[in-house]
Amino acid sequence: MQQTDLIKIANMQMPFGRYVGRALIELPEEYLLWFQKKGWPNGELGQLLQICLVVKMENLDHLIIPLKTERG
Repeated sequence: MQQTDLIKIANMQMPFGRYVGRALIELPEEYLLWFQKKGWPNGELGQLLQICLVVKMENLDHLIIPLKTERG
């Protein structure tokens, strides 16, 4: 896990599904657990979602939220 991953989790939007358009850090833990059970998306998105789940399980969301940038 790198600092750039945490910045991406704070700012990248979910590109599909029920929570499309939400920042990854804003996804419910239950949704991330569903991906863990069913299978993670391929590539960077899957890796970021896995990191996001760890952050949420460790209750560290409050460290990621300040990394969000303003959307124009």
